[in-house]
Amino acid sequence: MFAKINGMGLYGMNAFPVCAEISTSGGSVPSFDIVGLADTSVQESRMRIRSALKNSSIAVKPLCTVVNLAPASIKKTGSLYDLTILTAILAAQDIIKTDVNDCAFFGEVSLGGDVNPINGALTLTIAAREHGIKKVFLPFANAREASVAEGTEVYGVRNIRELALHLMGESYIEPQKPFIPDFESASELLDFADVKGQENVKNALEVAAAGFHNILIIGTPGTGKSMLSKRLPSILPRMSFEESLETTQIHSVAGVLDTKNPLVTTRPFRNVTHTASAVGLIGGGSIPKPGEISLAHNGVLFLDELPEFDRRTLETLRQPLENGEINITRAGGKASYPCKIMLVAAMNPCPCGNFGHPTKLCACNEYKVQAYLGKISQPVLDRIDIQIEAAPVSYNEISDKEKGEPSIEVLKRVEKAREIQARRYAGTAIKSNADIPAGSLQEICVLASDAAVTLKNAFEKLGLSARAYDRILKVSRTIADLDGKDIIEKRHISRAIQYRSLDKKYWRSN
Repeated sequence: MFAKINGMGLYGMNAFPVCAEISTSGGSVPSFDIVGLADTSVQESRMRIRSALKNSSIAVKPLCTVVNLAPASIKKTGSLYDLTILTAILAAQDIIKTDVNDCAFFGEVSLGGDVNPINGALTLTIAAREHGIKKVFLPFANAREASVAEGTEVYGVRNIRELALHLMGESYIEPQKPFIPDFESASELLDFADVKGQENVKNALEVAAAGFHNILIIGTPGTGKSMLSKRLPSILPRMSFEESLETTQIHSVAGVLDTKNPLVTTRPFRNVTHTASAVGLIGGGSIPKPGEISLAHNGVLFLDELPEFDRRTLETLRQPLENGEINITRAGGKASYPCKIMLVAAMNPCPCGNFGHPTKLCACNEYKVQAYLGKISQPVLDRIDIQIEAAPVSYNEISDKEKGEPSIEVLKRVEKAREIQARRYAGTAIKSNADIPAGSLQEICVLASDAAVTLKNAFEKLGLSARAYDRILKVSRTIADLDGKDIIEKRHISRAIQYRSLDKKYWRSN
């Protein structure tokens, strides 16, 4: 007997159609072989399927069975092919009575016959829809997640007996109701109103949020660098459905998705410590998984105590920050993950933290300060649009009983600036001012005559790089948007230049 069943394969975020072709024949010694460039985890499905069929009281004839996972030229990894192969066995032995030509099956089968959840269910379902699949059968735990993909009927399978009865036409599985996300109900976020003083840093974070710019905050310990950074999500605009879908797929592939809330509706805030390795930060492994920078896609990657990170680890961020994408190549193939992020970094000015403090003495000599700051290279600094200094908070500021401006008011200004950008970039791939390509800068960032003179003088006096010049233009465009101006004025460009001065103050002077 011969049968074919549709399935899906996954490598990184690249999903592709797989067809389980099965041929059975009689023989004195029953056998079960899997071909089609299947790795060890796929080969082990034979034991899982045999045990699952036995423990689910599904009787199959002991035959010589050969399963080919086509296309045979692509390596198959993981346990998601279990359900595809098992359904193919049921089809080859005439147990299936319904038409399954427009269906796809994927999931891991346990020894007892349960269907266990897998990673990447949403990506697999979207890819299946794009290849003409009308119905997908997958683990019940993944059904809500997969139902987000419109245009496909999703059937959550608890165990293989339930699947067999459905395919035999004896008892039917109800299709999963589409999950409707709630973008309106915001999660509990920390509020800027709780922060005393630091108005200059708050203003810089507002600009960063409005244009999705990278930002570095430098200051002595206790100035509120981390406190301010962790409140940034409260002034970020809500995610669009497309952004939510992109981010959810990454979290699904990584296996960190919340099954109760299977769609990421709030912008990620990934707080990474300096103990993170390069693989943990950008992704990798024998079967490449997304790292923290991809898990922060469409949101914030927060690196506290920036100089404490390994320098080589920080250098791996250079290309992803520039291109918004991670490419990981292994012998088994190439995996690509998007990483359009806002990088937020915080650091002390020296190892003891008191360099530049108005009252406390710095215990570090010049060499120590140089070595500490030297852990961050100029190419990495050039990719940070805004650099701001957090000064120590005075007694009057910290003892003031009045609360600061709440995040909701700042968010209104940020969203207004984002609306201006949305209209400006409608019909293009640009989403925010931080994404403006170099070839479009002169057209989009139109300077008033005095603003152009100010920028020229700053470029020559500060010895700015070409990348720093581009970043200043992008930041000034955002400041002008917040001000509701089409033309970038001198005050806008002056403020953007101030946001690029700290690397000259700390790195050049030391």
